[in-house]
Amino acid sequence: MSGALKEVRNRISSVQSTQQITKAMKMVSAAKLRRAQDAITQMRPYSVKLQEMLSNIVSNTEVTAGGELTVDREINNVLVILITSDRGLCGGYNANLIKLAKATIDEKYAAQNAKSNVTVWGIGKRGAEALAKAGYKVNDAYRNIFLNLSFEAVQQAAQAAITAFKNKEFDVVEIVYSEFVNAAVQNFHLERFLPIAKVEKPEGVTIKADYIFEPSKEELIAELMPKILNTQLYKAVLDANASEHGARMTAMDKASENANELIKSLKKSYNRARQAAITTEISEIVSGAAALQG
Repeated sequence: MSGALKEVRNRISSVQSTQQITKAMKMVSAAKLRRAQDAITQMRPYSVKLQEMLSNIVSNTEVTAGGELTVDREINNVLVILITSDRGLCGGYNANLIKLAKATIDEKYAAQNAKSNVTVWGIGKRGAEALAKAGYKVNDAYRNIFLNLSFEAVQQAAQAAITAFKNKEFDVVEIVYSEFVNAAVQNFHLERFLPIAKVEKPEGVTIKADYIFEPSKEELIAELMPKILNTQLYKAVLDANASEHGARMTAMDKASENANELIKSLKKSYNRARQAAITTEISEIVSGAAALQG
C-alpha cells in the first residue's frame, strides 16, 4: 500500500509543478495581451477608414488611377499569406488558422493547387512548418516577423507581395489571420489583399468618392495605394498578435483550473488509500493482540 501512496504523492507533486508553470504563462500572456490589445485598438479605426476610402475610390467608375493593383485577372497563380504564432500552448488558435488555410487552398483554389500554382507565405513559424510538412508550397522568408514585430518588417512583406502581383507572379493574394475580439474570442478570417476589392454597388449607380485630389488623383492614388496596403497587412499582423496572447492566456487559465480539479481528485484518492492503509494496520495489530491472548 505504501507504494501506491508514494505514486499518488508523486502525481500530486507533478501536477502542482505543472500548475505553477501554467499560472506563470497565464500572467506573462496577460501582460503581453494588454500591450498587444492597445496596439490593435489604436490601429484598427485608422486602418479600416483607409481601406474604406481606398475601396470607395477604386470603385468609382470615373477613377482609373488604380492601375494594375485593382485589375481582376484570370486566376492562375495564388499567394496565401498565413499569419500564425511562433509558439504553441494557445489552444486551438493555430490549428483553426491552418485548417482555414488548407480549406482555402483545397476548395477555393483547388484547380490552381492541382497545378502546384498556390504558394503560402508563412508569417509565424507554426503555420509555415505545418503546411510545409503537409506538402504545400511554402516560402518561409517572413516567418520570423514576430521575433521583432515592427511596421518596417511587415512593410517588407507587403511590398514583396505588391511587387509580385505587379509582375504577374500571382494573380490574387489572400490573407488568412485571426481578428482579435477579446481574450476569449477570435474570429478567423480570409481577407482579399490584392487585387484591391471594390465596393458592391447597385447596377447603374456610381459611387461618389467625396475627396479633393491635390496635386492630381492619379499621382496621389499611386502614392497612397502601397501605403494603405502596408497598413492593411500590419493591422492583420497586430490582430494576430493580440489573438495569440488572448488565446494563450485563456488556454493557460483553463489548464490551471483543470490542474486544480485533478489535484483535488488525486488528494481524495490519496486520503482513501491512506485510510485503507491505516485500517489494515489496525486490523493487523488487533489480530496480533488476539493471537497473543489466545
